[in-house]
Amino acid sequence: MEFSGAQPTVDLTYSDVFLVPRRSAVTSRLQVDLAPHDGTPATLPLVAANMNSVTGPRIAAVLARRGALGVLPQDLPLQELDAAIRDVKGQPVLWDTPLVLPPEATVADALRLLPAAVGHGIVVAYGAAPIAVDRIVGVLPATRLATALPDAQLGDLVHRGTPSIDADDIGSERHAFDVITEADVEIVTVVHHGHLVGTLSARSALRATLYRPAVDADGRLAVAAAVGINGDVAAKAKALAAAGVDVLVVDTAHGHQEGMLRALQEVASLGLGLPIVAGNIVTADGVRDLVDAGASILKVGVGPGAMCTTRMMTAVGRPQFSAVLETAAAAAEAGAHVWADGGVRYPRDVALALAAGAASVMVGSWFAGTIEAPGELQRDADGRLFKESWGMASTKAVQARFGRLDAYERARKELFAEGISSSKIYLDPLRPGVEDLLDMITSGVRSSFTYAGAATVPEFHERALVGLQSAAGYEEGKALPVSW
Repeated sequence: MEFSGAQPTVDLTYSDVFLVPRRSAVTSRLQVDLAPHDGTPATLPLVAANMNSVTGPRIAAVLARRGALGVLPQDLPLQELDAAIRDVKGQPVLWDTPLVLPPEATVADALRLLPAAVGHGIVVAYGAAPIAVDRIVGVLPATRLATALPDAQLGDLVHRGTPSIDADDIGSERHAFDVITEADVEIVTVVHHGHLVGTLSARSALRATLYRPAVDADGRLAVAAAVGINGDVAAKAKALAAAGVDVLVVDTAHGHQEGMLRALQEVASLGLGLPIVAGNIVTADGVRDLVDAGASILKVGVGPGAMCTTRMMTAVGRPQFSAVLETAAAAAEAGAHVWADGGVRYPRDVALALAAGAASVMVGSWFAGTIEAPGELQRDADGRLFKESWGMASTKAVQARFGRLDAYERARKELFAEGISSSKIYLDPLRPGVEDLLDMITSGVRSSFTYAGAATVPEFHERALVGLQSAAGYEEGKALPVSW
């Protein structure tokens, strides 16, 4: 990356900069390969943050199916983390994971899991997995939920005889797309050897032609998981590796500290053969120390997250664009990589983080307001759908993390909590699912690459030309009305 014109004399955030177009031989967005090349199985440079309100097995599987990574949070008990990893590993790669409810479930039950959105649906069936074909009642398109009474039972609403596709009969994603569109249905079941193995919509069949899944050596969906720096970090890391995790994230708010270095050295000495991510940091010195201790990827960002109050509480942090720029340069010299963690609100911010040298970009609150994020869908007084989100240093998170302590010790911990304990993250009615956001983000980033004349992430790191802008320049770039 290089600056166009004057070199900055102050630290910069994403709003302070823009990308300058330059001569390009990349003629199509489909020529662009967004693989991060950071030693992980990811084929997209996007990572769901290790926050309880952002990443669970449901969203991690959907993200991996499209090439991104989800990081399961360290606050989960080890048994739950183990189960979540195995859950992701057991989900289908080629098909969507079916959402199954019994015939006696009501519309209200369904709406807590799924809005009335096009391209989504519920398999109404008897019994638990594995579900035999003769136990499937049918598929109820999610759009039907919008016109049904809340106490109506799904079994009374579903049409019998919903089309299905045998997994062995699908020659290609295009073939699946054609079958679905010719049947004039929103969603079909996928069956194999007489059992339900997934669902497909025309949109998901189309996406399968555009995205490459992130998978492990055995062809299963990839997933990352986080550990803290306290307790028996090595034992927890070994347990996660045994469960099948593909990337380990050693995480604490202030990553450039002795506790982190000790934890990293313990994990690295295990020789697990996994990429080790560590953070958070914002300086080149932090990069060098953490790489020396065993990290191969650095998590960069202090204070830019939507749920974070660190900068206002402590004055500690750094504008994110400059933090990524400095740490990415240091990481490259050390043979390591950077994940830019926080501060992205538009696709442009993702492109700018990559321009600054990040291999991948971590997303938190943006993904929290999606169908697949943890938690049930809720409605506000105006009927708008939302999910609850909170910061990982907030009072709510501290109470969950230290729930086993006695009341006195837990109260002491709560005195030093930072971050927002409860925030409503509203679903975008045009993009309610995380795949809808992936489509929007990757479309914008692919275009950024074509403007820079780059076909890969490493080429973008080299060719990105960045200029400085005033607040008025940033405002000029916004469309009115803003619809993101």
